[in-house]
Amino acid sequence: MHIQQLQLKNYRNYQNMEISFDDKVNVIIGENAQGKTNLMEAIYVLAFTKSHRTPREKELIQWEKEYAKIEGMITKRKQSFPLEIIISSKGKKAKLNRLEQKRLSDYIGALNVVMFAPEDLTLVKGPPQIRRRFIDMELGQIQPRYIYHLGQYQKVLKQRNHLLKLMQRGKTSDKTMLQVLTDQLVEHAATLLERRFVFLDLLRKWAGPIHHQISRNLETLEIRYSPTIEVSEEANKEKIETIYLNKFQEIREKEIDRGTTLIGPHRDDLIFHVNNKDVQTYGSQGQQRTTALSVKLAEIDLIFNEVGEYPILLLDDVLSELDDFRQSHLLNTIQGKVQTFVSTTSVDGINHETLRKAELFQVKDGHIDT
Repeated sequence: MHIQQLQLKNYRNYQNMEISFDDKVNVIIGENAQGKTNLMEAIYVLAFTKSHRTPREKELIQWEKEYAKIEGMITKRKQSFPLEIIISSKGKKAKLNRLEQKRLSDYIGALNVVMFAPEDLTLVKGPPQIRRRFIDMELGQIQPRYIYHLGQYQKVLKQRNHLLKLMQRGKTSDKTMLQVLTDQLVEHAATLLERRFVFLDLLRKWAGPIHHQISRNLETLEIRYSPTIEVSEEANKEKIETIYLNKFQEIREKEIDRGTTLIGPHRDDLIFHVNNKDVQTYGSQGQQRTTALSVKLAEIDLIFNEVGEYPILLLDDVLSELDDFRQSHLLNTIQGKVQTFVSTTSVDGINHETLRKAELFQVKDGHIDT
């Protein structure tokens, strides 16, 4: 899988840009605030229909323009097809092979991307929502239907929280409606949790050996899912639903008192252990970075194993954040098999064969020269 061409119109600081890429390694060089990360973000948006940097989509549209457009020509399973995202004040349009997709879950997965940026180093030590977002984005790539259930869950959760807030304030006592929303929430929550358990099992399979190698065989990585209910990872959807319903019944008055939903996938977390110690709390910065790198590299093999092709890898200003050993391990892993985009202010000090063979692009003020 690779991107042959990319076109940007009114996107961030790119007014009109068209560029062709090498199918191996592409290095985007430029000073800060020139457009390196904007280019990487555009590829990410083309894959996921949303930015990894901001939830405010109007920021993606160039100042005083009505819309932004990203077009890409993709090669996947030896076939080429166009992808297109248009962002405007009216919303988003996503086109796959020139056909507009009514649901984003029908579009996501057409282009598989793994992003590794400096903020991903906080995957381990950052707040739980970072880890939940990681699960949702990666699982959504290999199981687009997951995105549908996630959207439905978030919609019902918002409605349920609104009702609980009204009940907390004494403006309603409609427990029948609360039960209706609880039943709807549980249906989607159980699906999300069941699929997260399966994903976690795959992630462990790939991340463990990678971490062992990067740590020079000195450390063992374990990844545990921490749900808000007591449930086995082997439980099926029906069993999970039963546990949720019983728990919601048990905490109903507490939720009304607090005015919010207290359990569910939106409050779950991932826990990382290195040599039986919680690396989030007790790990060194080096151990936390090795864990984050292991998980990101595991995504590459996990996606290949699930969809049959390697994803595109985006390394946004991250090489300078890694020491020489971790840097070399990362570049050795991708060499020759993954189309990779590397953004950096300079390649000086990065002495690796992968970058010496790369296609180089210079970025300055929203313009790119090869």
